[in-house]
Amino acid sequence: MADPPGCCSTCATCLLCPYSCQWITPKKEKRKGLRTTKCDCSWFFFLFCVFLSTLVWLYVAIIILNDFHNFNEFIFRQKKLWLDWSLVLLIATAVLISYSSVLLVLALCLQLCGQPLKLHWVHKVLLILTALVVAAAFTGLGIKWAEEWKSARISLQATGPFLHIGVVGGMTLLAWPLASFIYRTRSTGLRVFLLLVYFAAMIALYLAPLAITSPCIMEQNQLPPKPALVGHRGAPMLAPENTLMSLQKAVECDVQVFETDVMVSADGVPFLMHDEELSRTTNVQAAFPNRTVLNSTAFNWTDLQQLDAGSWFLERRPFPTVQSLSPADRNETTHQRIPSLGQALEAAKQSNISIMFDLRPENHSDYQNFVNVTLGVILQSGIPLQQVLWLPDGFREDVKQQAPGVQHVYGRKRLKDEKEPVLHVNLPYQDMSSEEIRQYRQDNISVNLYVVNEPWLFSVLWCSGVSSVTTNACQVLKEMEHPIWLLPSSTYFMIWIVVDCVSFLIIIWAFVLMK
Repeated sequence: MADPPGCCSTCATCLLCPYSCQWITPKKEKRKGLRTTKCDCSWFFFLFCVFLSTLVWLYVAIIILNDFHNFNEFIFRQKKLWLDWSLVLLIATAVLISYSSVLLVLALCLQLCGQPLKLHWVHKVLLILTALVVAAAFTGLGIKWAEEWKSARISLQATGPFLHIGVVGGMTLLAWPLASFIYRTRSTGLRVFLLLVYFAAMIALYLAPLAITSPCIMEQNQLPPKPALVGHRGAPMLAPENTLMSLQKAVECDVQVFETDVMVSADGVPFLMHDEELSRTTNVQAAFPNRTVLNSTAFNWTDLQQLDAGSWFLERRPFPTVQSLSPADRNETTHQRIPSLGQALEAAKQSNISIMFDLRPENHSDYQNFVNVTLGVILQSGIPLQQVLWLPDGFREDVKQQAPGVQHVYGRKRLKDEKEPVLHVNLPYQDMSSEEIRQYRQDNISVNLYVVNEPWLFSVLWCSGVSSVTTNACQVLKEMEHPIWLLPSSTYFMIWIVVDCVSFLIIIWAFVLMK
């Protein structure tokens, strides 16, 4: 490389010190004959790749926060340890992205100042470790939680237009150090190669909006009605899940359906409980230490009524919102007990909301009796049958005969040769595309998707036309009066053209200025 004009001595030294882990002044640098070698360029390219991979992982980590409570529950069932692992994930990711970002900024500033890129071996080791950690994170996500890749693809419908602007801006700023490098290097082949790669990338970015689709690119008058809210086990961010307090909090959030899980006790009483074991949401370990690992259905109703179903909520704090509970709510939480299905039906009837439930465990040898007992409680409760949404697939025909007014909700998509029309479906939000949601809506099929907690996801599904969503965060989604963003196609087209033109002019200016 030719000798560059460089920048001031103090700035050069301050940049070289953290990057090279040596106190190298320009005079020492000149005396030692330090230059950026091909190996140094390779390490810079590796640094850039590590930065991009950590940036992508940060994006994925933010997206999977919508479903992270499921991961916390999974870890508890496996290890009996409760921790909000999302904090661990975000802190670790922030450390990795901050480290790689600082190194990259230092390298770009050194290039602009004409200083050698002598990355210290400590940084090289740490960069390799960072790359391995990120690679392990992506691999683990693909093996154990593959459905989150679908979540990431859905998220691009919410973030795609803005990611495009951000990436174009970042690549535009890269024009300065790139121009500096190209004007200083003596290798014509390297110059041509870098220019071709850079401008090919920029052309691809300028045309990227042609491939960006989002249901929220529409006119205001085309926006479908706001989806109804279904309280996932009630309002689990405001009260212990599957309790009468949680149901009441859900009612205060204007939910239209209380979603829960039903099990049947050893003496034939249906009650609300999600887990097959009682250890996560009750004090069974203190009350019955020798029966902690038993299935919930092994307990009789008298034993279940002795359990505290609320104090765990204050002790483990499954959601950050627990800290903001009022003293009255905290006191009420400590008095919660496992409710029977009959009690839940009575509360739903008084509040005039529907109730939707699964009957667990599906593989139990006495499952048909569970269905019959549950139906008996429903019929005796006096709740209007149209307010009962039946999810279990087992013995569905028997249910239709004994309680013909019950609404049947299917956990699958409709079939081509459907014998009876499917009017309600309940699916994970990853399993339906925007096009399918629109088609079901046109065919008057109610679509409920679960579990939707983040406003960005709710906005995408709202624009798509979904009928309702099951949520843990009813208090958040209740306050949303419109999607986070809504752009007419003409406005988006104008933004796209302006961003591309401004970027192109800045790049030309950077190359002219650096020359």
